[in-house]
Amino acid sequence: MRNPRCSWPFTARTEELDLVRRNLAAGRRGVVVTGAAGSGRSRLAAEAVPVPEAVTEAVTEPVHARVTGTPDTLDTPLAAFAHLLSRSPRRAGLPTSRSLTGSSPRPAGLLCPPDPVEALDGVRVLVVDDAHLLDDSSAALVHRLARRGRTRLLVTVREGVPVPEDVSRLWKENLLPRVALAPMTERECGELLSRTVGGYVDALTVRRLHRASRGDLRLLRELVVAVHAGGDLSNVSGTWTWRGTPPMTARVRELVEDTIRDVDGEEREALELIASGRPLRLVMSGEPREPTTASAPLTSTASGARSEPTASGTLPELLASGEPPVPGAAGAGTAFGVLERLRAKGLVTVDDRLSVRLAHPLHGPVLRAAARRPGTGGPSGSPRLPRTSATATALAGECEDLTARAYAGRLSGIPRGTGERMAEDDTGWDEPAMPEFCARRARVARLRGETREAAAWSREGLRRSPHHRACLAELAHASAYLGDLTTARQALSRGPAPGGDARAHVRPAAQDRSPMSPGSSGSPMSPAAPELAGDALSWALATERARTWTLAAEGDLDGALRSALRAAGDDPLDDDLFALHDVVRLGTPELVVDRLGELAGRARGDLAPLLARHARALAGRDGEALDKVGRGLAGLGLTLHAAEAFAHAALVHEDRRASQSSRNRASALAGTCQGARSSALVNLALPRLTARQRQIVSLAAAGLTNRQIAEQLTVSIRTVANHLCDAYARLGSSDRAGLGRLFTVG
Repeated sequence: MRNPRCSWPFTARTEELDLVRRNLAAGRRGVVVTGAAGSGRSRLAAEAVPVPEAVTEAVTEPVHARVTGTPDTLDTPLAAFAHLLSRSPRRAGLPTSRSLTGSSPRPAGLLCPPDPVEALDGVRVLVVDDAHLLDDSSAALVHRLARRGRTRLLVTVREGVPVPEDVSRLWKENLLPRVALAPMTERECGELLSRTVGGYVDALTVRRLHRASRGDLRLLRELVVAVHAGGDLSNVSGTWTWRGTPPMTARVRELVEDTIRDVDGEEREALELIASGRPLRLVMSGEPREPTTASAPLTSTASGARSEPTASGTLPELLASGEPPVPGAAGAGTAFGVLERLRAKGLVTVDDRLSVRLAHPLHGPVLRAAARRPGTGGPSGSPRLPRTSATATALAGECEDLTARAYAGRLSGIPRGTGERMAEDDTGWDEPAMPEFCARRARVARLRGETREAAAWSREGLRRSPHHRACLAELAHASAYLGDLTTARQALSRGPAPGGDARAHVRPAAQDRSPMSPGSSGSPMSPAAPELAGDALSWALATERARTWTLAAEGDLDGALRSALRAAGDDPLDDDLFALHDVVRLGTPELVVDRLGELAGRARGDLAPLLARHARALAGRDGEALDKVGRGLAGLGLTLHAAEAFAHAALVHEDRRASQSSRNRASALAGTCQGARSSALVNLALPRLTARQRQIVSLAAAGLTNRQIAEQLTVSIRTVANHLCDAYARLGSSDRAGLGRLFTVG
């Protein structure tokens, strides 16, 4: 692994870099780049305008120069430009080679040319980094240079902080265009981390680091450095993985503390109390006072009955005293006012039940560490609450919630709960429900199109229970989507044998009643549903469905269809919804269109009717209806399914414009599915190939040799080679090294 302290590769800002360079071309005045702390403004400027480390003493050619605003020189006029404006030996008012890259400003009072603008005539491109920290005189000089237009400017400004008026006028008066850097996405973060460590980074690790850093590249770098130094970043089978508690180094604490420096004393104390996990509850008088734990540190319930206040005081006073504040009490207005201010600043989140949590995942560890330090004024005797039976109860509830979401198609806004925190912190090894939680979390990720994350969740469950069948099934399913046939086959080899009806593995008690049948109460997988444990109702079916998509990835669509029909069975249960839809996704909707329609008439929610409409539209080759299905599936969060619906629409549309529009939508959605590919997307990506050629190309792209492909398909090696040569010619590829890229819909 590369040393993470070394310079990180420049990535994910190529479009912004091109835009900046175009605005610095001859005939342009320059550009202003704005962004939050740690957004990469300075790195972008360095890539766009490399300032030479050394030039000749006599400056006769146009040069690039850099000035930087600093907090220490805010009150010193022209401090940022001191190294450029000092008298040169040639008395020409031009910067010297030693001053161009000087790191320390000259003291005030140095002899300068009468007009600083004239002195900078030799500078053709000037980088002004951290312009929000310029003194007023330096800011005015930058504004004058922009108006004059002879020196092209690249100005970087931090968002969310006061900016000198002359700097803000650069874009308000349209002197310079403004480029705003958006926070780095999770996908971009994963690309950066992979290039930094020199290998693939586990999807859960990427997600955790992205959420912890919140797009701040400074914090991301320090976290990776600290995790690497602590030995917590491990390479398992070529995948870099981080599990364990976040490292609280001095630099990490400094960067996190910087995000809460503007809170007042009362707000700070409230944050520390929330972080400490002390029992807190907002109640109305007359209600039972049952303290909650750190997972929901501060909650409020209110009944419709009138009640009298029973406590008063400010929020910190009330919480520190152990007396719960009551809405309507004399001090409750102050208490809720503090919470409202914290919520407005984005430091806490409050849900519909008034459960309060810290918004930043690192605020808790940092605040607890600060509270333990002497002299900070915090509740030094407030350790986090130990885990109790409430942990198991919360974990069971999250498992049920994930199952209900999966079968109802409510896949947006998955909350981060107890199970996810235990997985990240590498705790909960004594919780028997953790592997099942990982399997259900993997299922939800797969349905959302987060394919690599689904594989990561499956592996996390298998770390804790190496033979957990639901985790094996989900790993095989996600690996098949990713074209990793070796992993998919290995996972399937540890599951039930293929053939027969997959429902033979389901206990009869689980078949007595379907939670989606008429008269059942609750959600599609309500607590009243029998046998919610994965080994009873889902693992056998999940394994058969994983086998379906493994066969499809191998190009054996006939075998995949037989497997899908085995998983669907003859007597629809709740799990048949997705099993039946697999038959539709494989391109044979006429086999299940009636059964899906019947199931849609009995099921609750929007998902079943939508999948039934998908079957009808594809069977009727109705491109417009397929587009509507794609939009509906995307709205539910089923990203891969939505991409496939648009891919089907693109293939059946007779109008070229409509077909291209559907193709573009399929491409955009497939691009968010972390490398997933299915038969529908392959057919759209490789339309010029025959079915046999697509099968062979799929196997070759998965890494199989010609001999292995020939043995699997029972054909000769020469036949395989001939098909590949023909495919190369049709696709414009020269060898199998570029086959993987051809599976991208475009």
